[in-house]
Amino acid sequence: MVYRFIADDACGFDDEAVDGCVMAGVGEADEDGFSLDFMCDFGEPDASDVALGFDTHCLVTPGQGTAYGCVREVTLADGVLRVVLDPASLADLDLDDPVVEAELRAPEEDVARFREVLSRVLAFGRPEARPVVTGL
Repeated sequence: MVYRFIADDACGFDDEAVDGCVMAGVGEADEDGFSLDFMCDFGEPDASDVALGFDTHCLVTPGQGTAYGCVREVTLADGVLRVVLDPASLADLDLDDPVVEAELRAPEEDVARFREVLSRVLAFGRPEARPVVTGL
C-alpha cells in the first residue's frame, strides 16, 4: 500500500555559509506530521564517507529514521511527488511501504525551491546510487 500525505510545507536549503548540509524537504503543516527530508553534503565524499556508505544522498523521516542511497525513483507530476525506496531501507526509515506520495500544497515558490535543491541532492555522490528522476 502506498503511504500518502499532504505536504503543506516545502523547502530547500543550500547556503554553505548558513546551512549544515544541502537539504530539500516536504512535510505536513503539523509540527508532528509526516515529512521527507532529502540531504547531502556540500563537498565531494571523502574516503571515510565512501567506506561507511555515506557517499550518496540521505533520506530522513520523522523520528530520525535515516538511510543513505535508498531512493530508487522520484517523480513529480500533477502536483504529486512520488518516491520509490529500496525495500531494504524500510526498517531504517521506520516505514512499512517502499512507495510514498506527497500531494504538494505548499506555496509555488517554496515548491520551486524544493525542486531545485532536490535535484542537486539526488545527483550527489556515486552514480550507481542515484535514483531515476522524472519531472523535477
